[in-house]
Amino acid sequence: MTAVGKATTGNYFEDLVTGLEVEHAVPRTVTEGDQSLYIALTAGRYPLHCDAEFARGLGFRRETVNDLLVFHIVFGNTVPDISLNAIANLGYADVRFGCPVYPGDTLRSHTTVLGRRESRSGGTGAVWVRTVGRNQRGEEVLSFVRWVLLAKREPDVMAGVDDAPATPEAVAAADLVVPPELDLGAFDPVVTGGRAWWEDYEAGERIHHVEGVAIEEAEHQMAARLYQNTARAHFNAHALTGSRFGRRVVYGGHVISVARELSFNGLENAVRVLAFNGGTHSGPTFAGDTVYAWTDVIGCIDLARSDAGALRLRLVAAKNADPATEDVTLRVRGEDGRQRYHPSVVLDLDYTVLMPRAR
Repeated sequence: MTAVGKATTGNYFEDLVTGLEVEHAVPRTVTEGDQSLYIALTAGRYPLHCDAEFARGLGFRRETVNDLLVFHIVFGNTVPDISLNAIANLGYADVRFGCPVYPGDTLRSHTTVLGRRESRSGGTGAVWVRTVGRNQRGEEVLSFVRWVLLAKREPDVMAGVDDAPATPEAVAAADLVVPPELDLGAFDPVVTGGRAWWEDYEAGERIHHVEGVAIEEAEHQMAARLYQNTARAHFNAHALTGSRFGRRVVYGGHVISVARELSFNGLENAVRVLAFNGGTHSGPTFAGDTVYAWTDVIGCIDLARSDAGALRLRLVAAKNADPATEDVTLRVRGEDGRQRYHPSVVLDLDYTVLMPRAR
């Protein structure tokens, strides 16, 4: 990490060597205020995260912290060491949500560098890392692999590095964590407003989530601050004037949150996120863009429980085009004959949720 006097300018591609272990500074105690602000920024409606009585009825001590807020806090904690100089966060794999987080819990993060790949141009490189988040008791609340495109300190010096790791295609059913205290016997669909149970979903089904949400400048800036994500790409408008886009980019994880909350309409009974199998930020989102979402059901996973199963879903977010009424496909064929993401598609997330079975 380069130092400027007592301050640092963050790590570059050359600094994050394979095998490096980083214990990140500034653990975070998650508060009720964080929960409320997250709801204000994303319009979150899943009752497990905002209805204490509903949560207690399912066996939890109280309402739990939104799974994605946990993800963002653990992720944000890593940014000063891993992605302060990021050009883009490219993708996720093997994301596993562990024990529930409650208001008052303190989260800390540890990261291991798994591998790197230098770009052909030499000016940048991709770095793969695994981060593990734990609470104050040392219990794992989250682990994930992500890969990020980083600037190089010396763009003209080629290192010839390419030890990028393989990532799993999906999180195995045996690795999905269902909290042992969970009891869905008292699950009340009147609270969620949901009409569909695990058995009602079929592989190949598409759910259009109807609504669209514009992301405002103040909102995405506030969200990144809530997550303590200090990456320059989201904040430093002056430094970005000569960059590829010439403006601040909305943190991709916030786009995931917005799309996930849009998906409440059609997946109201989903209890919690169990895993991200893989994800790609296929295009940038900027302030003023309106985000829409649809979900494709990839498969239904039998967890050998009488009260719940899992759904493997593909959540797709598109900007400034309504997939329910306009011609927005996941991919299009370019002039060179290659398949690419549709220019409106900004997120392609393969994830797994826990869903109650019918009574």
